[in-house]
Amino acid sequence: MNTSGSSFWSSGSVPLIDAEVLSSIIKVASDIALVVSRDGKVLSVLINPNETSFGKLNHWEGRPLVEFLTRESRPKIEAVMESMEKGETPSRSIELNHSDNAVWEFPIRYSFHPFGSDGSFLMLGRDLRPIAETQQQLVQAQMSLEQGYEARREFDARYRLLLRTVRDSIVFVSVNDGKIKDLNDPAATLLQSTRDDLIGSSFAQEFRDKRPEEFTEALINASMSESATGLEVQARRGRQRVLVTPQVFRAAGERILICRLTTAEEVTARFDNLSNNLASMFEKGSDAIIFTSDAGIIESCNDSFLDLVDAAHAVDVRGRSFADFLGRGQIDMSVLVENARRTGQMRMYSTKLLNDFGAKTPVEMSVTYFEDRGEPTLGFVIRDISRVDAMRKAPMQTNEESSRNVMELVGSATLKEIVSETTDVVEKMCIETAVSLTRNNRVAAAEMLGLSRQSLYVKLRKYGLLNKDADGE
Repeated sequence: MNTSGSSFWSSGSVPLIDAEVLSSIIKVASDIALVVSRDGKVLSVLINPNETSFGKLNHWEGRPLVEFLTRESRPKIEAVMESMEKGETPSRSIELNHSDNAVWEFPIRYSFHPFGSDGSFLMLGRDLRPIAETQQQLVQAQMSLEQGYEARREFDARYRLLLRTVRDSIVFVSVNDGKIKDLNDPAATLLQSTRDDLIGSSFAQEFRDKRPEEFTEALINASMSESATGLEVQARRGRQRVLVTPQVFRAAGERILICRLTTAEEVTARFDNLSNNLASMFEKGSDAIIFTSDAGIIESCNDSFLDLVDAAHAVDVRGRSFADFLGRGQIDMSVLVENARRTGQMRMYSTKLLNDFGAKTPVEMSVTYFEDRGEPTLGFVIRDISRVDAMRKAPMQTNEESSRNVMELVGSATLKEIVSETTDVVEKMCIETAVSLTRNNRVAAAEMLGLSRQSLYVKLRKYGLLNKDADGE
């Protein structure tokens, strides 16, 4: 028997296939197969054993197929049935969307085959859900790309607008090759060229006697310098002095230098006499001046402060808490910061500065709270009062008189009674001093004396200081 070509299928061998074998072949050959009668009822449902996502569809049998199709798919199957009535078989597959009790839907691509002489036909279907999911993923990926492109266009527009409107001369330089990545019009005007000619050219060649590698390295070192004074160079075309202030940042894995160009005239106009005088006073003034963060971390200080705390370099104190150098530590710091935050400043606060060797220096200080910036800053002006400290101990004469009075009690009272009386006097004096130092801040005064707030109130009431402080408020 010839088993090749079309003669096999025309020899009548196919009808000899057993019904169960034929059913198995149809199951494997398609994801889902439906036998539909001439009037559109489902006679049989065959599902590929490897496809478990369809679930149980036995309840379709004996019911019209249109009940399990979505609204837009019903006209398609009706058109197919009309063509089958006329003896015409659809030449191409048709996609139908099934809906089972409106719970879930799945798209199927069917091919149609006449089945028997009673007008029944076989529908062999391929599940389109994997394709639909892939298409959905492609759509989401495309949407993500579009959103990324839109965000990039938005940032690029902001960047271009910023470069166009800013008055400073800005140049972006690549650290890898030292070439200009971008610049604005004021920078091109300062360098006496155009943006188109400068972009892609070496930044070092715009200045006299500058080699690209050495100039780029010098810019990097200047960006990491704490002084942030910049690098002074001479322009090649205009021969004018230019101050280049660089900063390094990383973009898309590449390090970029953003350089601000300033002419000598602009530098002079920016730093007027007042600024110069303030800078000189900070560097050469006799009073110690420090600036700290809102948390009390020292950010900068002058040489006078280094002299007070016996520090060799500013690096030794920068980054440390100012409370480390105060006689009462965090207690003093809390009083200073709290009063400065509340009123903007605090003056004539007496305490002692403590260096790393344990030596104490009597000082008076004032503090100002600067909150008109991104991060609030505290400025301290500290004055050494060790020379006049003896003069300010004059009020202690009353203590000496008290001592003489106590000595006169010897013989007229027992030692226990004398000690009890002097203890009350000393305790009252300490409480008055703490309340005065903290500007009547009783929480800080209690912390300074090592008492609880409740114990301080008891002692204030005991010595008649509570009403007095309330009147002072």
